[in-house]
Amino acid sequence: MEHWYYYVLLVVVGIIVGIINTMSGGGSLLTLPVLIFVGLPSNVANGTNRIAIFIQSIFNIAGYHSKKAIDKSVFPIYLSISATIGAVIGAKLAIDIKGELFNKILAVVMMTIVVFMVFRPKQNFNDLADRITGKYLKYSIIAFFFIGIYGGFIQAGTGIFILLALSSINHLTLIKSNVIKILVMFVYTSAALLMFGFNLKLDWVAGLTLASGQAAGGWFTSRWSVNKGDQIVKIFLIIMVSGMAIKLWFF
Repeated sequence: MEHWYYYVLLVVVGIIVGIINTMSGGGSLLTLPVLIFVGLPSNVANGTNRIAIFIQSIFNIAGYHSKKAIDKSVFPIYLSISATIGAVIGAKLAIDIKGELFNKILAVVMMTIVVFMVFRPKQNFNDLADRITGKYLKYSIIAFFFIGIYGGFIQAGTGIFILLALSSINHLTLIKSNVIKILVMFVYTSAALLMFGFNLKLDWVAGLTLASGQAAGGWFTSRWSVNKGDQIVKIFLIIMVSGMAIKLWFF
């Protein structure tokens, strides 16, 4: 990175993204284009982003554990295994893809998720029974395999897809879904990070700088709340992501 203020930018963006990822998901919609903006090649930015996600996940888990909110059932284990197998496939695809094509795909993904966020109907399953066994467990395992492929490939918006799957298939509440989301992402991100590392697609300085902000944002938010300020986060993401998607596509 050429300029000192790029490091400040990564820390500030990291804090914001740490909050966003813990509350709902979609923070990589900001970090990926920012890492590209500060000068990293697209596939290196994609790999480097996983450093911050991995470290934030550790702090998120610690925060949830301090509040005794960690799910200790086997349900997250099944989902983690399925997502990890998919993530290895997705990471391999991401490592081999050309930078310009990746930028175009990222721009399309970002705008698609923005549209989804705008029109996504609100769901509330607080009064419904959890569905985590039998056929619903099988449906979840299949869904998380494909979510893993997507997460290994690009990551951006994976948290949103995980929350959608857990709410629609398993009828889990937001707090339960967020805890499982963090556990699953920690496991499959570990595998994806190893894939990018073995292929020398990581910038550790940029990744750790970003991670310092994300860890702080994730730690405090996981201890404070996971269901406040969703509307503010949504508006902020829509504005920022739309602008960055335009930049990635045309510039």
